[in-house]
Amino acid sequence: MISRRRLLSAAAALAPLSSALRAEESALERVRRSGRLVVAVYQDMPPFNLNGQGVDVDLAAVLADSVGVPLSLLPIPAGESVGDDLRNAVWRGHYLGWGPADVMLHVPMDRPLIEANPQVEVFGAYYRETVMLAWDSERGPAPEAIEALRGQKIAVAGVSLPGYLLASADSGALRDTLSTQHADGVAAAKTLLAGDVVAAAGLASELEATLAGKPRYKIVPLPPIPRAPRNGWVVGCAVKRGATDLAQVMQRRLIDLNNGPGLRELFQRHNVVWRG
Repeated sequence: MISRRRLLSAAAALAPLSSALRAEESALERVRRSGRLVVAVYQDMPPFNLNGQGVDVDLAAVLADSVGVPLSLLPIPAGESVGDDLRNAVWRGHYLGWGPADVMLHVPMDRPLIEANPQVEVFGAYYRETVMLAWDSERGPAPEAIEALRGQKIAVAGVSLPGYLLASADSGALRDTLSTQHADGVAAAKTLLAGDVVAAAGLASELEATLAGKPRYKIVPLPPIPRAPRNGWVVGCAVKRGATDLAQVMQRRLIDLNNGPGLRELFQRHNVVWRG
């Protein structure tokens, strides 16, 4: 009979070898061994995720399928910056114990952001977001110049890019008529539906998802404003630096979706127009 001491000695001798083997295990192999793909998505961010439903939730399921394992969703709160979110959700984990995930969605594919976060690999562009204006067409034609919005009551989330753009536009001439207490563009669009304002500004995805099937409300580009992103911004995915083989598998699935109707249909399920 082998003694307990010998068993412990053998285990101790094998420990360095076991650690070395684990170190050589690729990210894709590790995920498949774990039997799940942990995908970080922003919580309370309609129409991409709200109570476990939305565009990013559906896309996360597609990515898990591409790897050949079930999905494990990790909803995360938005931090002070995207860099904080990448640290918490992708390469280190949060001090409260959650994370890191295998992949994070809705990461801006912004060169300065990527260069400032060398611990991650950003890939897989899947949507182009932009700021838009929803207008009650029964009040007349949609404004083509920012000056036409003077004196008009407009709903917008105050702590947001659309809120900042409108508050600073036209030398601040719109500030007194902005309704800024809204949490996001979805809430702003609901205020428009209630008839309390004549327009709502927000992200295209927020306005489209909320006003779908209501032709009275026209969603148009925001009139030209200094510092407003002309062509919007692209979002994609992020994995920890070195998880290249895992990223490549998911990238191939995204390319297939992009080349066919897949992404367009996925967004359409949530009443959002896909923009590549």
